[in-house]
Amino acid sequence: MSEPLLSIKNLYVEYGARSFRRRPNQVLRDVSLDLQQGTTLGLVGESGSGKTTLGRAVLGLVQPAAGTIKFDGKDITNTRGRARRGLARDIQVVFQDPYSSLNPSMTIENILSEPLLAVGVARSEGRQRVRGLLEKVGLPADAANRLPREFSGGQRQRIAIARAVALDPKLIICDEPVSALDLSTQSTVLDLLIDLQRTTGVTYLFISHDLSVVRYISHRVAVMRGGEIVENGPAEEVTENPEHPYTRKLLLAAPVPNPLKQAQRRADRLRFQESLEEMNRQALLEPQSQAIV
Repeated sequence: MSEPLLSIKNLYVEYGARSFRRRPNQVLRDVSLDLQQGTTLGLVGESGSGKTTLGRAVLGLVQPAAGTIKFDGKDITNTRGRARRGLARDIQVVFQDPYSSLNPSMTIENILSEPLLAVGVARSEGRQRVRGLLEKVGLPADAANRLPREFSGGQRQRIAIARAVALDPKLIICDEPVSALDLSTQSTVLDLLIDLQRTTGVTYLFISHDLSVVRYISHRVAVMRGGEIVENGPAEEVTENPEHPYTRKLLLAAPVPNPLKQAQRRADRLRFQESLEEMNRQALLEPQSQAIV
């Protein structure tokens, strides 16, 4: 297998304590992941698990306390300033909220041409590229002259995706890109991302709390809990036959469009939760029983 496009090794991220008497809060602990060129790694976990912090670390928005991040064979862990800005050609991001990620006072043409102008593309050529970008994400050419408020949530996310692919990046961090959309629109946006990957070879780090969404788009899945990777493997294997109890819990929590199956899944989840609580109680009581003996 070739060298991964993105390689994260033994990464730690800490947020400073509010008091000198307290230790810094470890948000990520010993995280290691590899992401191959042209594939999608789904990073899944509940809110507060640290998955967004990992994406921010790759983007250079937070400073790791330890560990390394390599991109395309180069160590970018502590890259700052001009060198970090130079990485914008190759690493882009699609944010969660399509309503706040677009400047409401700029036309779509200005939004999409802004990254092109920043790297020296002539304005006339930028206009032509904008038309191509809109076509690529399935929006009409006249959308260029309109404002973000004139579009639905799904259309705004398409515009955000167009902005992310404008510079032909190698890697796109997708941070909960469909969680703010309804189910039918989610499917449309996911299919768009898959088509773009098929035609351009772009690589995705896809962050989500929804295991069913991650299963739909990902080649591999990594499950994060409490700042640690608890399970990592091929998407089908992790989502169909999970080994870690936390992954099984996430799978049971994912809704299904069948009332009877959903009721059965809810009952299974409650039984599974009760069994976990019983195991935890036994683990706490066992040392005490030994001490009594």
